[in-house]
Amino acid sequence: MKKITIVIIVLISIILLTTVFKVDVTEQVVILQFGKPIRTIQTPGLHLKLPAPIQNAVFFDNRLLEYDVQPAEVLSTDKKTLIVDNYVRWRIIDPLLFLQTLQAIPNAVTRLDDIVYSEIRRELGLHNMHEIITDNREKIMEEVTKASYESTLPYGIEIIDVRIKRVDLPEENEASIYARMQAERERQANQYRSEGDEESQMIIASTEKEKTIILADAYKSAEETRGKGEATALGIYARVYSADPSFYEFLRTLETYKSVIDTNTTLVLPADSKLFELLVK
Repeated sequence: MKKITIVIIVLISIILLTTVFKVDVTEQVVILQFGKPIRTIQTPGLHLKLPAPIQNAVFFDNRLLEYDVQPAEVLSTDKKTLIVDNYVRWRIIDPLLFLQTLQAIPNAVTRLDDIVYSEIRRELGLHNMHEIITDNREKIMEEVTKASYESTLPYGIEIIDVRIKRVDLPEENEASIYARMQAERERQANQYRSEGDEESQMIIASTEKEKTIILADAYKSAEETRGKGEATALGIYARVYSADPSFYEFLRTLETYKSVIDTNTTLVLPADSKLFELLVK
């Protein structure tokens, strides 16, 4: 009797172990009956199935997955070859469809690689290198994500995001690209220097013009002041001369003698000369 009880307990345990299974919150399950899918379980907890080999549970990841795509060459619309390194975030949204089309994650990764690379090559081929590197990268990747999403839905896969991590130039093109970039920067630098020299010449010319105008105005003002001074002096001389003409004539004569006679001067004067009269006196 005890042996029968033990056998029954063992059989019940085996049945429970093969019919009851746990689905984690990070998992989703497809139940196969004789190898054919019959139902999908996407809610976590304990679930029942028929014992194997009648029914089997195939588990798939329910989390957000990330696939780092291998760098590949892409040709831009301006015929520049670029090495694009990108990644894809995705998840399985229909495990039954996923099992029927791709069966396993390694197959899904291979298919993702083909689809995403095709969409990236197509989209980047519509833009030049400058847009890809700087201006429109965000918009470009949105278009790639949208196209990849639509292409992978028939496989039970949802593409969440496609992003470019890095864009490089092929090694054989780097030297020529850098040389062109350097030449362009030197051209811009020369242009800026030329514009600076032109502006400098304009400032110098304007300064010289202002200097000439200031000097001319100063000379004019000085001449006007000098003229007024000379006019005033002549007025004074005229008043003095009119007050005592003989004294003024005498003073002017002395000033003349002072300017023409020194210690080394020998004078020969007529007897009726006024200077002779003054010297005799």
